[in-house]
Amino acid sequence: MITGASSGIGRALAQRLAGHGCPVAICDADAEGLERTAETLPGAVLARELDVRDRQGQMAFAAAVSEWAPAPIGLVVNNAGVTVSQPAATAAPEDDEWVFDVNFWGVVHGTRAFLPILLEQDSGTIVNVSSVFGLIGWPTQSAYCASKFAVRGYTESLRHELRDCGVDALAVHPGGIATNIVRNSRFHADDLGRTDRGELEREFANLARTTPERAAEIIHKGVESGRDRILVGADANVLSLLARSAPVRYFKLIKRIEPIVRR
Repeated sequence: MITGASSGIGRALAQRLAGHGCPVAICDADAEGLERTAETLPGAVLARELDVRDRQGQMAFAAAVSEWAPAPIGLVVNNAGVTVSQPAATAAPEDDEWVFDVNFWGVVHGTRAFLPILLEQDSGTIVNVSSVFGLIGWPTQSAYCASKFAVRGYTESLRHELRDCGVDALAVHPGGIATNIVRNSRFHADDLGRTDRGELEREFANLARTTPERAAEIIHKGVESGRDRILVGADANVLSLLARSAPVRYFKLIKRIEPIVRR
């Protein structure tokens, strides 16, 4: 089961797993994009329009997937995510709430909906997609970082709860992935004070060098190898190292090399 499957990592992961003979249940609030994803999948597929903020909707979807699935559910991927770029001092509260409701509560609702099913079958893995911004903080991304740090903490706590059973939980921390997340964001200003969304989109496209297909491959292999945390992309690995080696000073170090990276 994969949320946020209308594009990006969700679509690529659905395509990869379906290509390996896996029946796939997918959902997204974007019905048209979800339909396009479903059309690319070989084999059994269950697609449903669903806003992950809808707790009851997630419970109903889990019940439908459990009834539909031709085999035990092997993987639950809570992937749907959104972002907003705005300074904390002038942030629109409704935008921050939107980000947190999708990114964190969407993960919680998805976990609560499917976890009882996995516990009953005593197998399966819950994969919650955090971000490299669940490892470091970034200016104008306070709500996004808070939501992704929350996903990380929630998932790691869950993993420890499940240590004595057959169900696993892990967090994924992608770096810059060539997806539509910036294009679909709510944008007010970026960390350099720019208010031109187009400029940010062009810069993100230049920096986001990991394809969704490569991200799906890394996640798939990481789950198969039993990893507890999966870093996606060279940038995620570098920033994770910085956060561990300089937990307070990492941002100063990043700013020193930023001109080179931007060029």
